[in-house]
Amino acid sequence: MAEKLAPEKRHSFFHGSQKVFEWDQTLDEVNMYINLPTGVPTKLFYCKILSKHVEVGIKGNPPYMNHDLSSPVKTDSSFWTIEDDVLHITLQKRDKGQTWSSPIQGQGQLDPYAADLEQKRLMLQRFQEENPGFDFSQAQFSGNCPDPRTFMGGIRSD
Repeated sequence: MAEKLAPEKRHSFFHGSQKVFEWDQTLDEVNMYINLPTGVPTKLFYCKILSKHVEVGIKGNPPYMNHDLSSPVKTDSSFWTIEDDVLHITLQKRDKGQTWSSPIQGQGQLDPYAADLEQKRLMLQRFQEENPGFDFSQAQFSGNCPDPRTFMGGIRSD
């Protein structure tokens, strides 16, 4: 049932008409997807993940992306992979349940409506995680949705 509350679609960040990356999030992590240029061997790509910074590029060239993150991540649980010409970066949130409006600080922020939908989806994901025998996939909130990170004493940590 938890898969019913997985991100339905990825958010896209464009610079002009060029897509820079796509992203989605769960209670635990933020995922970024970058389409790689053709003709460059995958072993030349690199990704450096710091607590509040990410850098992506091709070795020997200026970085393609060199930005601060919106919120801190756990570097020991964050990683990157390349599959089917897509660089996939998995950022483990330091604050589980925090709703990110963008992975990159100050760029590509979700509009207020999309941010509210994201917060509601994460709240339902939290309910599903804490109550695995119930199906919250059709649940809805009327009015404002509480913060999934702090609602009713916060998220339980194992």
